[in-house]
Amino acid sequence: MKKLAIIATKGTLDWGYPPFILASTAAALGYDVQIFFTFYGLQLLKKEPDLQVTSLGNPGMPMPMPMPVLLQALPGMQGMMTAMMKKKMADKGVADLKELRDLCQEADVKFIACQMTVDLFEMDHKEFIDGVEYAGAAAFFEFAGESDICLFI
Repeated sequence: MKKLAIIATKGTLDWGYPPFILASTAAALGYDVQIFFTFYGLQLLKKEPDLQVTSLGNPGMPMPMPMPVLLQALPGMQGMMTAMMKKKMADKGVADLKELRDLCQEADVKFIACQMTVDLFEMDHKEFIDGVEYAGAAAFFEFAGESDICLFI
């Protein structure tokens, strides 16, 4: 059986989609899949994630109109951009993040939360969805070292 290892490090709405889309697709194709969530990627495992979108630091984000960086930093812009992204995804029939995450779990994608990062940020396991395993990087490397594909997102 082919294996896919994904390291998820980002905790924004737009960066939350790639690990779940790739993992669910690979699982549907018969891959054994594990996602290692570390640092801000742990936000994707929260029971009630409050993920935002920001174009700051992401110059490739398409904007409905040209917008100077200074204007993008104004209060309220992140909330507006998040609402616009959610609406665009809903209008295009893209599943929301929780649905994709559930789909991954139904397809036996293994979610591993980095215990070191959980400890570092003093997070409580109760904040996270059921079915998450907690381990260090060394445990994930055992799987990643044998994987056919390893992605850092």
